[in-house]
Amino acid sequence: MWKSPWARWGATLGFALGGFFDGILLHQILQWHHLLSLVPGIDDLRLQVLWDGYFHLLMYVIALAGLVGLWRAQRRRGVDWGRPLAGAMLVGFGVWHTVDALLSHWLLGIHRIRIDSPNPLAWDVLWLAVFGIVPLVLGWRWLRRQGGGGGGMQNVTKATAALALLAAGTAGAGAWALMPPPGQDLTTVVFHPGAGPREVFAALDAVDGRLVWSDRAMGVVVMAVPESRRWDLYRHGALLVSGSGAPAGCFNWSRI
Repeated sequence: MWKSPWARWGATLGFALGGFFDGILLHQILQWHHLLSLVPGIDDLRLQVLWDGYFHLLMYVIALAGLVGLWRAQRRRGVDWGRPLAGAMLVGFGVWHTVDALLSHWLLGIHRIRIDSPNPLAWDVLWLAVFGIVPLVLGWRWLRRQGGGGGGMQNVTKATAALALLAAGTAGAGAWALMPPPGQDLTTVVFHPGAGPREVFAALDAVDGRLVWSDRAMGVVVMAVPESRRWDLYRHGALLVSGSGAPAGCFNWSRI
């Protein structure tokens, strides 16, 4: 079954989608962990977010490879690609979560599913079972099924519908990550490396803001500032400002 290019490249794309699902849901929306949350010496939020960005960049590269492979495969005629593609994507999705659990959680120990839980192993096992083993088994069985259930076009329709739902869910999750929580009147600001108290207080004065909290180096600051003035912080040394409509909006969910 893996001789089919739809199966091989579909699994590659599914692997990347598993990584995106992990990053968007766990890193940005739920804020349960970052990629390197448990790595000693990397406790700066800017570094954590930077490595999350590298992780997503890698997933983009893998997804691009899968899409290019599928585009080349679709030029071959007479191939029933609906079932191999859908099944292989489920396999790839499950493989990602299985590899992540074995490598990142247990062998390397760079993060856990929910690091603030008193029993992180239970969360690791539950996540592996639901998003790793179940999709992997279902996708594998789907790939091995022979005949029945209609012809190629029916499989194409099902696969297309599944892809559309997955794309819509991912896009919706990304949009949710950009929105501040209801009633949030504070904003989190990440200043450029090297910025110190002088630059931070100058920025506060410029936007009529009030300091609420900062890390020791004043590189990450929580401040109360009028929503209409948040964009101005970018002119005063800010790299990321939450609640401004920029991609940094997910910082409103950060647990500092």
